[in-house]
Amino acid sequence: MEIEGKVAVITGGASGLGAANVQHLQAAGAKVAILDVNADAGNALAAQSGGNAVFIHTDVTDADHTEAAITRVYDTLGAVHIAINCAGIGTPGRVLSRQGPLPLETFDRVIRINLIGTFNVIRLAAARMQANEPNAEGERGVIINTASIAAFEGQIGQPAYAASKAGVVGMTLPIARELAAVGIRVMTIAPGIFDTPMLAGLPEPVRESLGASVPFPPRLGRPDEFASLARYIIESPMLNGETIRLDGALRMAPR
Repeated sequence: MEIEGKVAVITGGASGLGAANVQHLQAAGAKVAILDVNADAGNALAAQSGGNAVFIHTDVTDADHTEAAITRVYDTLGAVHIAINCAGIGTPGRVLSRQGPLPLETFDRVIRINLIGTFNVIRLAAARMQANEPNAEGERGVIINTASIAAFEGQIGQPAYAASKAGVVGMTLPIARELAAVGIRVMTIAPGIFDTPMLAGLPEPVRESLGASVPFPPRLGRPDEFASLARYIIESPMLNGETIRLDGALRMAPR
């Protein structure tokens, strides 16, 4: 799908991987809707767009709230062609700790944001995409989800995060198979250790150590590298129903 002139919805678009996608797609000529709970960062990013982006405060775990956001995108920008799901949290927690069993609400919150929130946006974006005029390939839309290499090698203390991202990987193929009938592609990117707000609070020696654990290149991934891959996926019609690892050959140790 050509990006110029298209309308993209990006969840978690106010920072990190999402913000990098906002900037890349704008540079390619798309109009972008930034969906996030961080109003200050979202409005600031939209203000830098020269009128090619709007911010919509959105809780992806709330069905009605998200439906209203997607409707506003359609009413404001005229269509939905691309959806990139970057909203997520990485709350750690062992099953058993000195404080006792992991609180069920902690596990539930991670699953609701990372997995259910992703599905919520998929279903609502696809409902709008199916009405688009198909291009020469018969394509009406592209959906890209964010998983993690934790989906494959979850570490101790990551049961909720690993489960949520494994769920994103697991639903990619069946949804791609279903939406193929209406010309919508579905892909997932599983990044390794990236320089995002999740890691921003760590001491620099810890960040350097994490980067050095990557075989090559031995550093943290950059958000613009994620966005470059997302752009390539959008522009490559044969990419569908697959999860691509973006990790520098990193395989996570147990801890």
